[in-house]
Amino acid sequence: MRLRDVELRDLPAYLAMRCDPVMMAELGGPLPAEGMAAKVARDVAAAAADRDWIKVIEVDGQPAGTVVLWTHPEASAESHPNQPAVAPLSEIGWMVLPDFQGRGLAKAAVRELLEQACADGRWGRVHAYPGVGNGASNGICRSLGFTLRAECEVDFAGRTLRCNDWAYDTVGVRHQ
Repeated sequence: MRLRDVELRDLPAYLAMRCDPVMMAELGGPLPAEGMAAKVARDVAAAAADRDWIKVIEVDGQPAGTVVLWTHPEASAESHPNQPAVAPLSEIGWMVLPDFQGRGLAKAAVRELLEQACADGRWGRVHAYPGVGNGASNGICRSLGFTLRAECEVDFAGRTLRCNDWAYDTVGVRHQ
């Protein structure tokens, strides 16, 4: 497994992940294919500018999923109730295509990106918001040392999701 920056050629992987009912079951259902090319282009630009870390999880040269670390410039009390209003909030999220699930790729990718975030120093406390019923993603958070803060509602693509708020402090953490 290796992580690399997202590229325009990753549109088919985005479509397979974000427009599939099974892949998006925990996120309120599939997103429309229309506009997905523009989403990939925005992600490529954000990764190239080093604003966000948008990584493709690659196995044997094939996209297997994504792991993303980004900062919300302003976290509102409504969208992130466990955070002070108008404070930057760093968030990590991941998806792995069905053919690659069950191999530990998501956990390895999240661990690698968190290690990079610790070394980089700019991300502070990183939050993950898996759905309360998403056992696999909650298990990744638990096993990687995130702290469960609370259940909360999170807005995603115009949908309100019931999530767990997990936090991981990247400041002062040393990995061996």
